[in-house]
Amino acid sequence: MLTGGLLAGVSVLSLLTYGYPAWDAVGDPDRSRRREDLGEGPEPSPTVSQPHLIFILADDQGFRDVGYHGSEIRTPTLDRLAAEGVKLENYYVQPMCTPSRSQFITGRYQIHTGLQHSVIRPTQPNCLPLDNVTLPQKLKEAGYSTHMVGKWHLGFYRKECMPTQRGFDTFFGSLLGSGDYYTHYKCDSPRMCGYDLYENDNAAWDHDNGMYSTQMYTQKVQQILASHNPRKPIFLYIAYQAVHSPLQAPGKYYEHYRSINNINRRRYAAMLACLDEAINNVTLALKRYGYYNNSIIIYSSDNGGQPTAGGNNWPLRGSKGTYWEGGIRAVGFVHSPLLKNKGGVCKELVHITDWFPTLITLAEGQIDEDTQLDGYDVWETISEGRRSPRMDILHNIDPIYTKAKNGSWAAGFGIWNTAIQSAIRVNHWKLLTGNPGYSDWVPPQSFSNVGPSRWHNERASWTAGKTVWLFNITADPYERVDLSSKYPDVVKQLLRRLSQFNKTAVPVRYPPKDPRSNPNFNGGVWGPWFKEEEKKKKKKPNKNKAENKQKKNKTKKPHQRKGHSLSCFAGG
Repeated sequence: MLTGGLLAGVSVLSLLTYGYPAWDAVGDPDRSRRREDLGEGPEPSPTVSQPHLIFILADDQGFRDVGYHGSEIRTPTLDRLAAEGVKLENYYVQPMCTPSRSQFITGRYQIHTGLQHSVIRPTQPNCLPLDNVTLPQKLKEAGYSTHMVGKWHLGFYRKECMPTQRGFDTFFGSLLGSGDYYTHYKCDSPRMCGYDLYENDNAAWDHDNGMYSTQMYTQKVQQILASHNPRKPIFLYIAYQAVHSPLQAPGKYYEHYRSINNINRRRYAAMLACLDEAINNVTLALKRYGYYNNSIIIYSSDNGGQPTAGGNNWPLRGSKGTYWEGGIRAVGFVHSPLLKNKGGVCKELVHITDWFPTLITLAEGQIDEDTQLDGYDVWETISEGRRSPRMDILHNIDPIYTKAKNGSWAAGFGIWNTAIQSAIRVNHWKLLTGNPGYSDWVPPQSFSNVGPSRWHNERASWTAGKTVWLFNITADPYERVDLSSKYPDVVKQLLRRLSQFNKTAVPVRYPPKDPRSNPNFNGGVWGPWFKEEEKKKKKKPNKNKAENKQKKNKTKKPHQRKGHSLSCFAGG
């Protein structure tokens, strides 16, 4: 494989003056040995068989919110990288933050991690189950240096849940994900606010300087690339906070979007413009420090856009938080000099769980047989244009979300309770049950005649009490024509497939909030609060009460006895 990329035609001065002034202060710890400082370009590295892996995850970027999907928002970097790589135009993620991130890092569906419902809340004693093997752990085994910059959102109530305990050599970013872009404070309620910026396992108070997070994270990536030896393979997981709310951006990025009357859309556009330039600076750093020619850059959004917060998924139906296409079909592409076929479009089925086996295979790593992945190796599909090994996607089964009051076993032909929120894709067919979420089609909110707080949509309508939908996504990607009544046999087949998946599901992990999570009890910082030694001490039993209780229980039938055996408490 080729290594030691040279950024031809770009002077050192132009590199140093490119982008934001705040970013130019990044120091090179090995500057004295850098040939590019003499205008000669980076020192070519010896051949490395394992490629450098860079996974960039945007937050809440809508399907339309990229130039090559027709957006009015300018994204020249994303457009160029996608055009020179392979665009993924049948690519799926999950409808919210935690689910997508958990599936990326484990290669497993939510039903197999217990994270089927919603997201991990700041106050919940919950995290990605510790018995799940993670992508960075497997890459470390393969000899990679692993680094994460950005948003975690996979739980932190115990130290063992932290990114550095889940396979990353270093971590710089937020544990939650929707805090202030400048102060890095996150409020879960008016009286529960805390600082949410970490360097490895400690609060990064040194960075409490009001720097915009998109720029700050990019600066950190540049520092990592400058200090790492490109002769050793590196895995960089860059999970930007942008373009998630709150809608904040440096003033200069509003310049091209003054004509957008819708305030949220205007702010969102400025945030995306900043993100696009940040990714350009990342690619320049990859070239400057000799990584680019042996690198694979993957770009993905974590879920669909939220129209009320500036995002747009037109012409797809629905939004973030829903199982309509607008919530789960994502912007995605692969850019790499190592691609065999460049400049194309992949219309084969690809899912976010597929990155785990794909990257492990590229890294020449090993996948244990008992890992039980739900993802597939899709590198040949993307790089060579071959058929995808994936024929179906379980979008999710959420047994807690049963808001479809008219759902029933009868509506599911006795195969499935249609009150349960679920969605599945098999070949061309997509089936939804329960309440899939907000279902309108929302056009771009950028027209000059749209008021600052007004937005338009196309209302969806269906028979009251409906709890089953069927679409041919290949023929009808915008989910305009429900075929459930026309093809009941197909509905039954997909319901049976849902039932099969459900037999492999683990119990849902969604515990109640823990008051000890309050940052006020942790030095004003969101961070781990649960300690094993904090388990309640067992009270010494009152001998007389114990004897009386024992006599009382003897008079009851076994099934009437209350309490639990000691084994029920084993393991906490």
